[in-house]
Amino acid sequence: MSEPAHPAQESEDRTLEADVFARNCASRETLQTVTGRWGVLALAALTEGNYRFSALRRRVDGVSERMLSQTLQALERDGLVVRDVLEAIPPKVEYSLTPLGAEVGSRLIDLIELVESRVPDVLAAQERYDAGRGVS
Repeated sequence: MSEPAHPAQESEDRTLEADVFARNCASRETLQTVTGRWGVLALAALTEGNYRFSALRRRVDGVSERMLSQTLQALERDGLVVRDVLEAIPPKVEYSLTPLGAEVGSRLIDLIELVESRVPDVLAAQERYDAGRGVS
């Protein structure tokens, strides 16, 4: 019977080779956070500059306070976002991207721009699909 791995060993093993297709790969959770609806939009908004929480919530139209808070915490945990408490009364919080977050955000912006530029093609494909299925 083998001995259980030491926690430091497990952590080290997880970082040796990332493979998002592997069940236990640490990159899966980060990819899920980044590519979730609110993660994409929060990171893309933060590529525009620093935001206070309420301004970011207005920028990411439709996100609840709770979901934005959870998303920002996950992005902060993954090293993509920095949360700064500004000295003011009452205290204010501002969010910005880390260098890693800026790199990921930049790539997301490229993807967003591609998708936005191809919306007419997507709408046409949806119409053809729905017509073939008898959907009105």
